Amino acid sequence: MLIKDYQDNAVKKLLSRSKELLSQGGEKRLIFKAPTGSGKTIMTAEFIKQLINDNEINFPLSFIWTAPRKLHTQSKEKLEKYFEDTRVLECSNFEDLLDKQIAENEMLFLNWESINKKDKNTIVKENEKEFYLGKIVENTKEEGREIILIIDESHHHATSDISQELISDISPRLTIEVSATPVIQNPDEIVSVPLDEVKLEGMIKKSVTLNPDFKNILSGDNLISTLADGTDSMVLEEAIKKRIEIQDAYKKEGMDVNPLLLIQLPDRKTQQEDEIKAEIIRILKDKYGITIENGRLAVYLSEEKENLDNIAKNNNETEVLIFKQAIALGWDCPRAQILVLFRDWKSLTFSVQTVGRIMRMPQPEIGHYQTEILNHGFVYTNLSNIEIKEDMAKSYVTIYTSKRIDSYQPIELESVYRVRQREKTRLNPKFIRIFVDEAEKYDLANKIEIENQRLEISLISDYQASGVDKLASEEISGETKIDATNELDLQKLFDYFARNNLSPFYPEDRSIGRVKEAIYYFFKIKLNIDYSEEFSKIINIVLSPKNIQHFINVIDSTKAEYIEETSKKANELQKLKGWEVPSQLSFGGNYAELNTNKSVMTPFYYDNRWKTEEIFIKYLESYDNVLWWFKNGDRDATFFAVPYTENGEEKPFYVDFVVCLKNGKIGLLDTKSGNTIKDAREKSDGLQSYIKKNQNFFGGIVANTNSRDYTGRWMCFTGVGNELAPDDFSNWELLEL
Repeated sequence: MLIKDYQDNAVKKLLSRSKELLSQGGEKRLIFKAPTGSGKTIMTAEFIKQLINDNEINFPLSFIWTAPRKLHTQSKEKLEKYFEDTRVLECSNFEDLLDKQIAENEMLFLNWESINKKDKNTIVKENEKEFYLGKIVENTKEEGREIILIIDESHHHATSDISQELISDISPRLTIEVSATPVIQNPDEIVSVPLDEVKLEGMIKKSVTLNPDFKNILSGDNLISTLADGTDSMVLEEAIKKRIEIQDAYKKEGMDVNPLLLIQLPDRKTQQEDEIKAEIIRILKDKYGITIENGRLAVYLSEEKENLDNIAKNNNETEVLIFKQAIALGWDCPRAQILVLFRDWKSLTFSVQTVGRIMRMPQPEIGHYQTEILNHGFVYTNLSNIEIKEDMAKSYVTIYTSKRIDSYQPIELESVYRVRQREKTRLNPKFIRIFVDEAEKYDLANKIEIENQRLEISLISDYQASGVDKLASEEISGETKIDATNELDLQKLFDYFARNNLSPFYPEDRSIGRVKEAIYYFFKIKLNIDYSEEFSKIINIVLSPKNIQHFINVIDSTKAEYIEETSKKANELQKLKGWEVPSQLSFGGNYAELNTNKSVMTPFYYDNRWKTEEIFIKYLESYDNVLWWFKNGDRDATFFAVPYTENGEEKPFYVDFVVCLKNGKIGLLDTKSGNTIKDAREKSDGLQSYIKKNQNFFGGIVANTNSRDYTGRWMCFTGVGNELAPDDFSNWELLEL
């Protein structure tokens, strides 16, 4: 499993903060806040692995993992898969425990509801066999082990009085509460994963749009949508049209993904909900030919489950799923892209949690797609009472849609953008090529000894270890020497050698494998020793006392060369030959409609962040010769950028405005004020260099001579960047359109 950059950062923070809290003594509490779809379980698993292997933790640890409903079972399956190779952690159910205790580096998985009813449940109720939670915790602590309690989806249950009493009974050395929307107050530490970083890595969709193509008005926290006047049938029709549009887009991209439409019913159980479900099933069958029988409809309810096998697979035939939130907690289906909520909900507080089921990208290894519609989720509802309170929801859930005007004619600008490079933290196949080159420079083939080489490990004579995989967490030294001949142990020793020499790269399995592959390839092409035939011989040669330092030297020089090469690549910008104004843009609740006549996007939404821009828009609107103007954004290939160079690095400059005049000329204008003018020198040079390539272009850095109230003249700088100075407009030109 590849660890993303933001996941790596979060794990490092979790580890450092946890170690600090554990060193302080007493019972501590840490909140781990991470958005839905960011990989909370994987990050927590990697954190646990590193905590167990950390030499600074000088006492043994046992773990308890609790989660609501059946989520603990899913978490156990994920962690078992994560630890199946290293076996660093043992994952157990209550009945799996031995000797009535939680062993060192063992995690007990519990369903929260089952341990929350003291008078009824056998897990917590005292019994003559002394096999109940309280006694198990007591026995574990008597053996000198500290307990770390992890509460997954903590917002569901961790605040109740019974829950707090139970946490008190367990008395863990450290409690970690994991949630996208934590509600606990005054923790000792908080580790947060920013939503924007998860989006940038392509793990989740860029946004979720509420009732696209219908006018939405946000007043305070209350949202009013014109779709509220529509029938359930109309809402369903709009959602199915969007599903077909998305399906066609996947086909054009060459992706075998069948987008799933979710219809969510309220958790309450009444005759009215049954009638609504029956009506939905009837409409789907009669109007669209979608039925349970033909596999295109699935049902996920407590009393009924249909067509759920393999439904999470991207190319599964099911198109629509009817479900309830309570049943589907923790259920992952990344191809789900549209959510439908009917007015029988009465009211809804809209949050990121609400849209969690449609936030994930179906192919996170690819990330976001070229076709923009595939990078967004969609919610359709005829609810008339919707509240949007969370700041995160207001920025992530988009409620306004702006469309390009019908009269727009293509302008085909060449734009640039930066692709996120992941080679900075992990190794790609070029490491193998570089290793062979560095081995040649070092003359490795002639420096090492081949015949009769055996690896040796120095061990203290009374050292007790359960297996060679313990090498990752133990400091081994001493006089007694042994020879390793077992092939499984040899492989573990070689893994340890590779991992120990990876820094500063992340020690994930793929990067460890890359180091080993490079060494195998060297032996094959330089020494004619094939890994598949002489695996043991190669490892003994590499790890023998006479050779090991030579291999470390070559690995170190390879890493240095690899870092230099990938840094150059990271600085390269991608070119987009025919950029056009986006056909559609979405905006969150922190934007408001601004009345304009010449915006190419209509309606025009603005966040009122920069007074300079707002006044300049009025200036553009005053010119009859302006056909349209576009307020540019500042991210990826969606928006327009020109290249510029700063400190030797090429970067994208997203100019504020693209302006089209009636004579066909294109203006590229970026508004500045005060000291921001001086900071724009390199950007100005890049912009002027771009403009000079085409006589149809004009523009530059734009500023008003009166930066206090913008009542002065609007000026444009077209000169050389080092002559650009704030409040000196003697070398500027009057901007006339």
